[in-house]
Amino acid sequence: MTSPQARIECRQGDITAQPDLEAVVNAANAELRPGGGVAGALHRAAGPELDRACRPLAPIKPGQAVLTEGFDLPNRYVIHCLGPIYGVDEPADELLAACYRHALELAEAHEIPSIGFPALSAGAFGYPAAEAARVALAAVIQALPACPGVERVRFVLFDAASRDLFQRTLDSLDNG
Repeated sequence: MTSPQARIECRQGDITAQPDLEAVVNAANAELRPGGGVAGALHRAAGPELDRACRPLAPIKPGQAVLTEGFDLPNRYVIHCLGPIYGVDEPADELLAACYRHALELAEAHEIPSIGFPALSAGAFGYPAAEAARVALAAVIQALPACPGVERVRFVLFDAASRDLFQRTLDSLDNG
C-alpha cells in the first residue's frame, strides 16, 4: 500500500481546466457568490447555474464545505470551502485545516476519487503562503487515511512560485 502522500500532487495551472479530476474546490465567500479570484473564475467557467445552485446553501461559515454540481466545468462536482480571513477568523489554522478535512469528507461520502484544491485563504483572505501550504498539506495528509475512496489530491497553484512552495512543503512533511 502506498502512503497517503503518494496520492498528493502539486501543479501549476488553472483550477477551471482540470478535466481529469472529478471535483474541484472553490475558494468561496460566505454567500457562495461569484467574486474575484478562484470563486470568480469557477463561476464564470461553470455558468450561471452554479450561482443558482449555491444560493440555497448559503451562508456558510469559515471551515465549512458544501457540494454542488460542476455544470459547464469539466468536473462533475464543485466543493465550496470558506477559508478563514487571516487575522480575523480565529483560530485560523484550525479553520483552514477544517476546510481541507471537510472537503475530503464530502469527497469520500460522494465517492469522488479525485479532487483539486487551490491554495485556500492564501489570496484575498491574506493567509501567509508558507503557513497556508503547511496547514493545507498537513490537514490533507492527516485526513486521507479516513478517505480511502479518494485516490488523488491535486493542489492546483496559480504560479510556479506557489507550486514550488507547496512541493517543498509536501516533501518536508513527507520526509519529516
